[in-house]
Amino acid sequence: MADAWTLGTAGAFDPTDALNVDCAVDVISQVGVETCYHCGEALPASPVLLDVDGSVKGFCCDGCLAAAQWIRSSDLGDYYRLRSMAGTRVDMELPDLAAWDRDDVLADHAFPVTGGLEITLLTDGMRCAACAWLIDRALQRVDGVLDVGANAVTGRIRIAWDPARVALSSVLERLALLGYRPYLASGAAQEREKLAERRRWLLRLGIAGLGAMQTMMLSEALYLDFNHHMALYTRDFFRWVTFLVCTPVVFYSGWPFLQGAWREWRERHPGMDTLVAGSTLLAYLASAVETVRGGAHVWYDAAAMFVFLLLCARMLEQRARRIASSQVDALARARPALAVRERPDGTRESVPLTALQVGDITCMAAGEAVPADGVLLDEQAMFEEALLTGESHPVAKAQGAQVFAGTVCRETPARIEVTRVGSATRLSQLTRLVEQAQAHRPPLARMADRVGTWFVVALMLASVAVFIGWRIHDPSRAFEVTLSLLVISCPCALSLAVPAALTATHGALARLGVLSLRAEGLDSLARATDVVFDKTGTLTRIDPAVGEIRTFAHMPASEAMAIAAALERDSGHPIAAAFASVQTLHAASGVKVHAGQGLSGRINGREWRLGRGPFAAAQADDGRLWLGDGLAAVACFTLEERMRPDARVAVNALRELGLRIHLASGDASGAVERLTRQLDIDDAHARQSSEDKLALVRKLQAEGCVVAMVGDGLNDAPVLAGADVSLAMGEGASLAQRAADMVLTAPSLLRIPAAVQLARRTQRIIRQNFAWAVGYNLLALPLAVMGQVTPSLAALGMALSSLMVTANALRLMRVSVPESTS
Repeated sequence: MADAWTLGTAGAFDPTDALNVDCAVDVISQVGVETCYHCGEALPASPVLLDVDGSVKGFCCDGCLAAAQWIRSSDLGDYYRLRSMAGTRVDMELPDLAAWDRDDVLADHAFPVTGGLEITLLTDGMRCAACAWLIDRALQRVDGVLDVGANAVTGRIRIAWDPARVALSSVLERLALLGYRPYLASGAAQEREKLAERRRWLLRLGIAGLGAMQTMMLSEALYLDFNHHMALYTRDFFRWVTFLVCTPVVFYSGWPFLQGAWREWRERHPGMDTLVAGSTLLAYLASAVETVRGGAHVWYDAAAMFVFLLLCARMLEQRARRIASSQVDALARARPALAVRERPDGTRESVPLTALQVGDITCMAAGEAVPADGVLLDEQAMFEEALLTGESHPVAKAQGAQVFAGTVCRETPARIEVTRVGSATRLSQLTRLVEQAQAHRPPLARMADRVGTWFVVALMLASVAVFIGWRIHDPSRAFEVTLSLLVISCPCALSLAVPAALTATHGALARLGVLSLRAEGLDSLARATDVVFDKTGTLTRIDPAVGEIRTFAHMPASEAMAIAAALERDSGHPIAAAFASVQTLHAASGVKVHAGQGLSGRINGREWRLGRGPFAAAQADDGRLWLGDGLAAVACFTLEERMRPDARVAVNALRELGLRIHLASGDASGAVERLTRQLDIDDAHARQSSEDKLALVRKLQAEGCVVAMVGDGLNDAPVLAGADVSLAMGEGASLAQRAADMVLTAPSLLRIPAAVQLARRTQRIIRQNFAWAVGYNLLALPLAVMGQVTPSLAALGMALSSLMVTANALRLMRVSVPESTS
C-alpha cells in the first residue's frame, strides 16, 4: 500500500518515508495540488498526502484517503483513469446501517432470488459510468454478494446477496466507505428525481432558445450587410456580443451532448453525441477564432440553432417515452403510503405498509388503493384493476376472491384479509419484471448501434475528404460545407429508429394487459406461424367447486375433500382453486408435483396421491381426479370445467391472422375432444406430459415453424422456455411466468391476437424508420457535399428527421383494448 502522511503543525511523518515534510510541501507547490484527488473538493490547510505511483496526491480528509487506498489495494485504480467527474466526499462517520437488516424493511423492499435476496436502492453519489464500474466490482468482492448491477443514468443499484453469509448492512458499509450513501428506492424518490431532471432539461432548453434567437438576430444583421457598409468596429461588436450569447448555449445547454461525446470516445465507441458535440464545438471555436482575427465569416448561429433544435428533439423524444411507459411507470407508485388496519377489538389504526403482516385485516374507503394482496371479507365489492390487467371497467368480486395491491376500491368500502405483503405482492412482482424488461436491449437495437458507430466513423473520414476537395475548389467555403455535412448527416434518426418504436410498443402492450419480459419475444411474436395452447387454466376455467364425489372403503366425503384440500393447498395448478374454499385441519408434508400425473404428500403419517387414475389409485384414466395411496382408491372427484367465454373469439382471431392452432393438454382424451369440437381445432393432443409438449414444439420448429406457446401451470414452464415465444397467463404459476417471454396480466385471451397485431405493426414501423433514416441521408449527403445547404438549414433538417422517426413510432400507441367477454 502506498505511503501516506499528514502535514500538521508538528510536521510528524514516518521516518521510513522517502519524503520529509518540507519535501512534501515543495512537491505540492510544484505540481499544483489544490483539490482532493478523490472528491475534488478544495484541500484544507493541512491536507493528507499520498504517494500514488511516484506522484503526490492530496486528500481533504481521512475518509477520502481510506477510500483511495482501498480502491488501489483492490486493484481497482482504473476508476481514477476512467472517471469523467470527481467522486463524493467520504465521511468517516458512517450512517447507521443496522436498520437495513430489519425484517420489515427486507419484507417491503427485498425479494427472494436463487441463493438469497435482491434489493434495489438509490444513491446520489454515482456521477458517471466509472462510478457504476467501481460499485459493481467493489461490492462483488464482498463474500456473500451474489450479483451487483449499478446504473449511472438512474442512480440505482441492484444487489443480490445471501443473508446466511453476509448481512445487507455489511454490504452497504462497503458502499458507504466509497462515498455512496444508500437510500431506499421508493416510488416517491424516483418521481422527485425525475422531476428534478425534467426541470434541468427545461432550463437548458430555455437558455438555448433565448440564445438561439439572439444569435440569429445578430447574425441576420451581419448577413444583410451585402455591400459591406457596416463599420468594422460595429461588425466586431456584433460578433463579440454573439460570442457571449452563444457560449452558455454551447457549454451549458449543450453539456449533455459534450458529456455523451466524451463518454463515447473514452469507450472507443463513437456515436451520435460525437457528431453533435464535434459539429457544435467546430462551429463555435472556428467562429471564436474568426472573431479574434477579424475573419470574413462566423457560424455562431449554426452552433446555437443546432443545440436548440437537438434539445427540442431530445425533449420531445423523452416526452414520447414518458407517455409510452406511463402505464408501466405507474406500477412503482400504485400502493398507498399508509394502510388502515383493523384491531382485534374492531377499532382501526393507520400504519405504514411495512407494519402490515399476513393475517391482518385492512380497510379501504371508496376511491382508496389496496395496500397489499388479500382475500375479500365482504359479500361483494368493486375494484378497478386497469393498472394491473388493462381492464377499463371495475371488476365485481365476491367474498373470498383475491384482491391485489395497487387496485382501487370503488363504490363501497371494503375489508380484506392480507395474504401477501411487500415484495411478495403481485404488484411488486410485475414492477420487478418491467424493470428487468426495460433494462434489456434487443438484438435489433444493438445492431442499430453498431451501424451507427460505423456510419459516424465513415462520415468523419468523408468530411476530411470533402474539406480537402473544397479547399482546392473554393477555399472560402471549405469549412462551411464540411460543417453542413457533419450537421445534416448526424445519425439521430438512425439511433432512434428502434428505441422509439420499442418504447411505444411496451407502453401499448401495458395498456393491452401484456407485459413483455424479454425484448426478443416481440420479434418472434411478429414472425409466429403456429400457436400451441395449453387447456386447463388457459382455454378453460375451473369453477371453485367440485361436482360429483364418489368415495370408497367407507371414506366420508368430507374427509376425502379435506385430504384433497390439504394436498392442493400450496399447488400452483388451477385445479387447486376447486378446493380453495374447503376447510381442513390436515397439514400435508413432503408434497411433490409429478408433472402430468398429480400430487403426492404425507398426511398424519400416511402417503396420499391426488391426480390421474393410474398414478393415484391404480384405476383407469377416465378424466376424473382420483384420491388414493397409489394402490387403492378412496375417492374420485368430477371437476366442473368450462371454456373461457372469449376462447372461441380469440382462436378465430388468431386464425384470421394466418396462425395455425394446436392444443396440447395433460387431460384425458374425452375432455380434449369436447373442447376441440367447440373451438374447431384440428391438431389436438391429450395426456401430454411436459416432455410431450416440448417434443411437439420441437417437431413444429424442425418443420420451419415459429411457435408461440400459451400456457399456465407449473408443468408448462419447460415448453414455455423451449418455444420461440411464450405467453403465460397472469393468474398462473410464478414459475411459468418466469419462463415466459410475455405475461398476460389481463384475464382475457383476446389480448393475444391484439399483441400479435401490435408486434407485426412494430416490425413495420421499425422498417419504415430505418428506410426513412437511410433515405434521408442518401438525399441530404449529396446536397451538403455540393454546398447547397447552409449549416443552419442542415440543423433544421436533422432535427426534423429525428422528429419524423419519433412521430412515426408514436403511432404504435394507438391501440384499442379489446373488451373481455363476460
